[in-house]
Amino acid sequence: MRGWRIVVVAALAATLAVSGCGTPAKHEQAVADLVAQADAAPTPRLDWVPCQEKSLSKLQCATAAVPVDYAQPAGPTLGLALVRQPATDQSRRIGTLFTAAGGPGASGIDWASKGEMFPGEIARRFDVVTFDQRGLGRSSPVRCFPDAEAAQRFWSGVRLPPVGTEQAAEQARASRDLAAGCAAHSPALLPHLTTVDAARDLDLLRRAVGDKRLTYEGGSYASYLGEVYGAVFGDRVRALSLSSMIDPDAYTSDTRTEIADAAAGTEEVLSEFFRLCARAGQPRCAFAAGGKAPADPIEQIRSDQKPSGGEDLRVRDTALLERLRQGPVVVGEGERARPVTYAEVMPAHALLLYDAAEGWPALAQLLTELERGAAGNPDVVRAILDEGTLPPAFLDPFTAISCADNTVPRDPEQWPALAAELAADGPTFAAFWLYLRQPCAAWPSPQGGYPQRYAGPWILRSDVPALLFNNRFDPATPLTAARKAQQALVNARLVVVDGGYGHDTTVDCTRRLQERYLIDQQLPAPGATCEADRAPFAG
Repeated sequence: MRGWRIVVVAALAATLAVSGCGTPAKHEQAVADLVAQADAAPTPRLDWVPCQEKSLSKLQCATAAVPVDYAQPAGPTLGLALVRQPATDQSRRIGTLFTAAGGPGASGIDWASKGEMFPGEIARRFDVVTFDQRGLGRSSPVRCFPDAEAAQRFWSGVRLPPVGTEQAAEQARASRDLAAGCAAHSPALLPHLTTVDAARDLDLLRRAVGDKRLTYEGGSYASYLGEVYGAVFGDRVRALSLSSMIDPDAYTSDTRTEIADAAAGTEEVLSEFFRLCARAGQPRCAFAAGGKAPADPIEQIRSDQKPSGGEDLRVRDTALLERLRQGPVVVGEGERARPVTYAEVMPAHALLLYDAAEGWPALAQLLTELERGAAGNPDVVRAILDEGTLPPAFLDPFTAISCADNTVPRDPEQWPALAAELAADGPTFAAFWLYLRQPCAAWPSPQGGYPQRYAGPWILRSDVPALLFNNRFDPATPLTAARKAQQALVNARLVVVDGGYGHDTTVDCTRRLQERYLIDQQLPAPGATCEADRAPFAG
């Protein structure tokens, strides 16, 4: 791997010179300071015991004490909640595989409660440990309201995105109220929620389990956590398996571009949703106008990835969204009727695209029932919208962590103009993605900014390159972001899932490649690709 070291050192020097980040010596000192603060913190003691929650009964639980403020490594601490799935072959155990949930705001422990975290050879050879990141779930969650009821009332009244000048003004006020509420209810925690803080927590956890180097897996926002760890603690990396990639430069320093790229990616996936729905026909896709189902859907995707067909479905969808912008659409009749608003449909419209297997058919069914109006089934609509709602327990930490990491204009009233600009490339979804970050425009950042915040370079200086996975059609982290991430890390290998739709890259091929990488540190050949196991609407 000596060749990698030569390439990485040269790339680092060039990046520092071009980006204006200062001399290599200044950068090295800044990183050294971040590392030294973490190294000065005591190693957490992990007392593993059987988990008490029924859904976690097969796992072990522990709590790690980590500094609230790494500038005061011996100061106040917070507790990180962890769960462990012990290796089933302890005689051949390699070490610990750490994994984290995305978002930011998702709970790793909630994910672990849904079943075996990693199957097969990885489960035999590694203890698998996941956790709730600081500021969320069971790990000192950020509080922005007096109680859960107040949080629910606030978020239930938020319109993402707003429609018209009146709603836009209301949303700007709500963003300021949220920022003020978080500052009032979490004043000690709020300045210490950057992903650098989470990465230093991760390094303390590595020390706590006794591993000399970190083995880590993470997707979506958790890929960014891996990128930050690799940039700061590169010499402590054994293996980084990252998926559904975030472009670290845009996410940290040019969030407008990151949102624009995401909106364009969601738009591209929506076009594929319409195209494949039209090809599948009914009953496989409820929103289709009809048509014969293809004999071999996967082969059709391989032979033609260009959007073709489905234009009439897009016209119908656009008309439906415009109706919702004018006012609620009532589905059903009588007492069971369900009024549906634009602000309810837009999050579901975006988030259901994450899951091609179940989310896409649900989106097709939702659009069909909305189009039917009074003749539609309100129970179906209610169930789909309830499933697609983001809860306050996610939204509060999502906002706090995003605002600590992102770079946005410091004026909530600019958002309507920004939304209009971004709509050129992402007319359906740009405003939705943008308004999720509006509270950051009024965020109570520490005076002078976050001193621990890291903004690159992102070059991974480790003996083994990172292994990256991305679907060809991802509605949140498009392939363009993955290619930029690979360029930023330099020391990384990207595998694209051809015919891959949605936000989860897990297919048989990626499982095999990930196993060989994590266990044997074996990389696929440059340019290697995987194929999707199943086509959307395949039945």
